[in-house]
Amino acid sequence: MDTGKSNHISNGIPTYTQVFGSQMIKLAKTNEKIVAVTAAMPEGTGLIEFSKLYPDRFFDVGIAEQHAVTFSAGLSSKGLKPVVAIYSTFLQRAFDQILHDVCIDAHPVVFAIDRGGIVGEDGPTHNGLFDYSYLRCMPNMTIMAPKDENELARMLVTAVNYNGPVAIRYPRGIGTGVKIEENPKPLEIGKAQVINEGDDVLIIAIGKSVCEALKANKLLKKQGIHATIINARFVKPLDTNLIIEYALKIKKIITVEDHVLDGGFGSAVLEMLTDKGVTGFSIKRIGIKNRFVEHGPQDILRRDYGIDSAAIVNAGLELHGNKIK
Repeated sequence: MDTGKSNHISNGIPTYTQVFGSQMIKLAKTNEKIVAVTAAMPEGTGLIEFSKLYPDRFFDVGIAEQHAVTFSAGLSSKGLKPVVAIYSTFLQRAFDQILHDVCIDAHPVVFAIDRGGIVGEDGPTHNGLFDYSYLRCMPNMTIMAPKDENELARMLVTAVNYNGPVAIRYPRGIGTGVKIEENPKPLEIGKAQVINEGDDVLIIAIGKSVCEALKANKLLKKQGIHATIINARFVKPLDTNLIIEYALKIKKIITVEDHVLDGGFGSAVLEMLTDKGVTGFSIKRIGIKNRFVEHGPQDILRRDYGIDSAAIVNAGLELHGNKIK
């Protein structure tokens, strides 16, 4: 435009980042121990309003993610509840500090991991495709990912009330448009959610991929394939009992994640089933193969890298020996 103003028209649905920021303010009103820590990204992590309302409880440490984590461990050791908001790709820099300064002593630090999964327009260096892998190997760490913005609010409540290291991983962009509860209730740690039931295929999805699984379910029904869909909610700990219960009944399994396959969510499910002695099943893991994802629109990248609803449908058809359409 000649004015230089954007033509983009908002649809009124908040981004996950905005939901995080508003929920942080809401929680801080009733819990004075909550403090926010970021690394030169107050705007990008949605903490600007928090910093204005609670300047004494907001810490921007600059481009020093390692210091942000160790500093938060120190705050936690003195009884505060630090919430560290950092992009997934930048949190990688603080691997050692998370492991040694937070997890060894099980300090109750909350990691709000923004830009998890395919980020797209921010470029290949900003895709947050490795966090499940580098966090789930750490003892004492709990990892969760919301399917929508209300679940993000519930997970934040869960995290600030949890007595140990916990990470919430959420994507870039707008939510699904669901209503956010006025008083979000905490989740039971390690408890998954069965969203749909069917006898032909078991789809276990995490985070944003749950929405893709729901889209795929509608298309699979048209092919005569009925799916059970589990919203895992937790990468660690997994809901072992629930997953095994359905895996024993439905031998055709699909795992879905917006993350690399190596060491990711699907790997965690497969490891668990193997360790528990579950046999006789077929499994297809949908995720990013061992490669870097290029720059581009998120929807196109999810299609091109085979992690969208179409990929789930194809996996379901393959498990049933049907021709891929």
